[in-house]
Amino acid sequence: MENKATMKDVARVAGVSLMTVSRVLNGTARVNPETEALVRRAVQKLHFKPNELARALCGMKSRTIGIIVPYLYDQFFATCAHEATVVAREHGYSVILATSGEDPAVEYAEAQLMLQRHVEGLLVIPADHGPSKLSLPEFTQTPIVLLDRPIQDPRFSAILVQNQSGARRAVQHLVKQHRHQRIAFMGMAKRLYTTRARFEGYRREMLDSGLTPQAFFDCVTQEAASIVVKNAMRSQVAPTAFFTMNNLTTRYCLRALMEIGVSVPEEIAMIGFDDFELADILHPALTVIRQPAHQMGSVAANLLFNRIKSAEPHTEGKRELLSVELVIRSSCGCKYRSPQRVSSPVQK
Repeated sequence: MENKATMKDVARVAGVSLMTVSRVLNGTARVNPETEALVRRAVQKLHFKPNELARALCGMKSRTIGIIVPYLYDQFFATCAHEATVVAREHGYSVILATSGEDPAVEYAEAQLMLQRHVEGLLVIPADHGPSKLSLPEFTQTPIVLLDRPIQDPRFSAILVQNQSGARRAVQHLVKQHRHQRIAFMGMAKRLYTTRARFEGYRREMLDSGLTPQAFFDCVTQEAASIVVKNAMRSQVAPTAFFTMNNLTTRYCLRALMEIGVSVPEEIAMIGFDDFELADILHPALTVIRQPAHQMGSVAANLLFNRIKSAEPHTEGKRELLSVELVIRSSCGCKYRSPQRVSSPVQK
């Protein structure tokens, strides 16, 4: 059986001290670039792989972060997680990825397991089916950055997007460009932070335009969305346009409309919040409010690493708001040959 290389072997081949090897591998102190290069070459030559558990037990850094998202079949969540792993790799860190299924109890259990594996920080898109347990004392020593949804705890930093102004922009376009007056908000559970924020933007713009809001919050599955859409379209005051609150709702509603033979945009216009793959090649191509999923994942990860490297305790987090843009295709009724992008902020 082949013997595994040790840190002593790396030090011998590199011609440096064991402490220098430790400093290079753990990032605990600055090392001369030439010396660091010698150590890196020795690591590569010997195929040295640190024992992460042993390093953690010895008080060294694990060079690992944890990422928890509700689920991975939503492209937005998956993209955020992917971009965070890219940043982690750039910092020389590995990632433990888990899903909560929107259950705070599962989220808490996964976070605890990650702490047992000595992760140095957590990136979390909080579960929405109840209050988060990340504010409990066992997490106070671990840097945590939130994405997409905040938690009512001043210690946590959160990277969010312009949910309200993005929703207002969608309604503005349908009203001013296409003269729609009966625009229905199609959403998932109202307890969800993004649902509430986007609905508030929709509601305010409808009222400012002198129109009556009409909202549905039961599009949580394809079956439920199909029932909602069918009932809405059979109403005596059936909507002439849908504003769907995320990409899952958009797909549910599109399928429901197809099932009952309602064409988009000829019989009903549609704008969805959040872009996704195939949205631009569907017939019709979907007009969307695009949120910067790639940027959100990378900004959140870089903020986490800044906190990990900072020697000062963080007792107060910050909220960073990323901008969204209206990507005009054809589901709203426009007939541009190529997508049009509008990024200027909506006045509140």
